[in-house]
Amino acid sequence: MENSIFLAKFWGYYLLIFFVILSFNPKRIRQIFNDLEDQKFLIILSFLSIIIGLINILLHNIWQPNWKLIITLIGWSSLLIGLFLFIFPKRTINWLKFVNIKFVQVIYTLLFLVGIYLLNIGYAIIIF
Repeated sequence: MENSIFLAKFWGYYLLIFFVILSFNPKRIRQIFNDLEDQKFLIILSFLSIIIGLINILLHNIWQPNWKLIITLIGWSSLLIGLFLFIFPKRTINWLKFVNIKFVQVIYTLLFLVGIYLLNIGYAIIIF
């Protein structure tokens, strides 16, 4: 299976699962932000984010103006957020809290739509 298709399916499922979890249990977001105050949790989360971002970028660093760019941007976002959480933890946490509070419904909707779009690409359900 091509890396792009595999990652489209992976990120599609991940985003949909995350959307469903946040929709049925919105208190999880508050819990995650509270847990970011714990240094052990923060280090584990930042390392995990860096690893996932690096793997995504090494397998798929395609900058074409099509659906593959979404996967590349997800990988780079994961890597950068992980690095910023590790290097500038307080500033990054404050920025993430600000973005989440201001744009929570937009973020949820984008999670859902991008997840559906990537799954559609991965399984070729509807051909555009």
